[in-house]
Amino acid sequence: MATVATDTVALTAQQELVRDSIRDICSEFDDEYWREKDRAAEYPTEFVTELADHGWLGILVPEAYGGAGMGTAEVVVMMEEIAASGGGFAAAQAIHGGIYNSVPIVRHGSDELKERLLPDVAAGDVAIQSLGLTEPNAGSDSTSIETFAEEQEGEYVINGQKIWISRVDASDYLLVVARTTPKSAAEKRTKGISMFLVDIDDAVDAGTLTMRSIPKSASNAVGASELWFDDLRVPADNLVGERGNGFYQLLDGLNEERLVIAAECLGLGELAIRTGVDYANERVVFDRPIGMNQAIQHPLAKAYAELQAAKQLTYSAASAVDGESGRGVGAQANMAKYLAAEAAFAGADAAVQAHGGFGVAREYDVERYFREARLTRLVPITQELVLNYVGENVLGLPRSY
Repeated sequence: MATVATDTVALTAQQELVRDSIRDICSEFDDEYWREKDRAAEYPTEFVTELADHGWLGILVPEAYGGAGMGTAEVVVMMEEIAASGGGFAAAQAIHGGIYNSVPIVRHGSDELKERLLPDVAAGDVAIQSLGLTEPNAGSDSTSIETFAEEQEGEYVINGQKIWISRVDASDYLLVVARTTPKSAAEKRTKGISMFLVDIDDAVDAGTLTMRSIPKSASNAVGASELWFDDLRVPADNLVGERGNGFYQLLDGLNEERLVIAAECLGLGELAIRTGVDYANERVVFDRPIGMNQAIQHPLAKAYAELQAAKQLTYSAASAVDGESGRGVGAQANMAKYLAAEAAFAGADAAVQAHGGFGVAREYDVERYFREARLTRLVPITQELVLNYVGENVLGLPRSY
């Protein structure tokens, strides 16, 4: 392996502990493990179980409920390390939901709901891996969701459809975002949306939840599904937070999560560049390593420089974001995600090009990194929407959508 510096920002003692612990766990899962998970479109259960057994899925759960009680600065280190270890974006995404879907419960759930669920989440015994938000006619425009939850005699009855819902096959519970007031009747478009906790097995057994896997070309180890709710009944106690304010609960913590996505992009970019540099040093053409050629060196060097810039912004924002809000923090979080995704894509593209024809051979992995890097420019928010945010909220330009 090439010596490509990745420990390039100053870490606190706790961040170093996180990095070293995660690095140790990840070392048990080699490139062939991730190659096979992608090839078979199989969830990395063994990897996730190992992290869960060590309490890492409870990193954001308060200590009062058995969690680690850490914050964004530590999760950024954790997810960058996971992606950089060899698993790429898919490895980080395999547990992303399990970490962040507990946050609405921590911040907005009832005491009864927190006491019932959070200790098991922290212990790795219960997984809340899936968030049901996106719909066929409501992607980036989340306020246009049509899935509806009607209150009936101590229950909510949910009907509707969701799409691109990740990790349903690896989750015990699903957080469903549904309208409890039609958009046309709500006082504003962001009101009248609520969040519900759904027991997946109970819903499937009752025949009120139907799922269909969506074949895709990137992050195959993390499945995505289309869901249909047909009179799905959940107890009123499974309402998370305040009825009608679910959209604001989604926004709460959005900046932190976006910085963690940026860190996952950083790890993927580091992995791709390191792999490209390794190959450029080893591959001999015309009696010299191809890494001697500037046509190979410059794209890798440029991507590395861009990645380092994105890393500085990501870590700087992560050190200050917990508990903060407002446009300044939002701008940093969005720009970090934008820059990290662009740098990851540039790094993966340079690595593929350095491999020549072998760049599309699965055994060399860089084609997988490239597919995943392309995905980072789409999720969880497109690059164009980030630029819209910056244009409006930072540059003061008119709203463009």
